[in-house]
Amino acid sequence: MTFDLSAWCAAELGSGPVEVFYERVSISSVFGVRLADGRSAYVKARADDGRAASCLAAQKSLAERGFPCPRPLTPVVRAGGVAVHAEEPLPGGEVLAGDTPEVARRYASVFARSMVLLADVSVPPPVPAPRWARWDHDGPGVWPAIDFLDARDQSVVPPFVVEAATRVRKRLLATDLPCVLGHADFEAQNLRWHDGEVLAVHDWDSLAWQPEAALVGAASGAFANASPPAWVPVESSAAFIETYQRVRGRAFSAEEREIAWAASMWTAVHNARWEVLHGDPTPSGDAVHEQGPERLRLAGA
Repeated sequence: MTFDLSAWCAAELGSGPVEVFYERVSISSVFGVRLADGRSAYVKARADDGRAASCLAAQKSLAERGFPCPRPLTPVVRAGGVAVHAEEPLPGGEVLAGDTPEVARRYASVFARSMVLLADVSVPPPVPAPRWARWDHDGPGVWPAIDFLDARDQSVVPPFVVEAATRVRKRLLATDLPCVLGHADFEAQNLRWHDGEVLAVHDWDSLAWQPEAALVGAASGAFANASPPAWVPVESSAAFIETYQRVRGRAFSAEEREIAWAASMWTAVHNARWEVLHGDPTPSGDAVHEQGPERLRLAGA
């Protein structure tokens, strides 16, 4: 993933960078730049998979209506084979740590606010979903095609992880609930808080087009994730799902509750596979082994 940051800033922001004060290279590359005219911006570049324009349009709509997310400064511009945009800084704040039911309720309230606003956004669906949320892939096996993972020795993935993933995916694919827009990486590392209030929600590249209950369930299992990711207690996922319904003003059907519990497992089984394929410690795998049976029961899987 390469593009000329200086030339891009000059062309799209009207001023070249005099300092790069932040840089992170991951699925998306993010650069915090100070421009010659005194402004600051964050420039984000990611593989051009056709999702970026829809995600940015949704982010812009939320920012314009007062939701705490960075305001886009440019449209998506394709440069050097990548999709690039700039957004305003939202500095400050802290990560809200913890995985208790009380913390879960605070995250769920923010997630519900975002979903209320996203319900009014009309954009082409941002598909496929981000790779860690891609239970809805159309491939032949249980896992979505991810070349750098698929090239590794799959025999090291514990059978209980594969079994859980298979049962969860089967349950999720069996539903005919309608799809909606929602944040598919709603994790502690992507939010900042100040004086008990949410200050910023980041990473809107990670929107997905999936059933509402599945998006809620995924967030209910992953909201506490930082690095390394783990898995929250079952009672905290329950508190998240219950609070979401209350704040959203709509009770889930029995089908939606099962789908939420099924989706609460997918990020964890993805992370459990990732851990062993990279030879890392296995907090997600351990949690799947411990919590899997109860979550599968609640999912009707």
